[in-house]
Amino acid sequence: MNALAENKQKAIEFYKMAFEGEPRKAVELYVGAKYIQHNPLVGDGKESFIQYFERMQTEFPDKSVAFVRAVAEDNLVALHTHQKWPGNDAYVTMDFFRFDQNGKIVEHWDAMQQIPETSANGNTMY
Repeated sequence: MNALAENKQKAIEFYKMAFEGEPRKAVELYVGAKYIQHNPLVGDGKESFIQYFERMQTEFPDKSVAFVRAVAEDNLVALHTHQKWPGNDAYVTMDFFRFDQNGKIVEHWDAMQQIPETSANGNTMY
């Protein structure tokens, strides 16, 4: 497996593990020495990430995530996901991860949009 394919797999495993309630394990396995966070709802650094996702698991244990696509280029991986939250609340997300030279995640950006009930164009968001 080449480095791009490996980074895509690592990004998916990291995201799934953290989202499903094991953020500390996800950080231990997949994050480098420093973790830079660009999501304004999550503090910078590893411990802030862990605390945020532990709280999300406690408050919303029935949430789920599906991975629609993953794209890798250079040291970046982009994930396009479908998140379902309690009350049929659904979001399309795009997450970007930067990897260091050791194949560890060191930086994250994301954008989220709630999926509307109707669409002017009739197309899905995926």
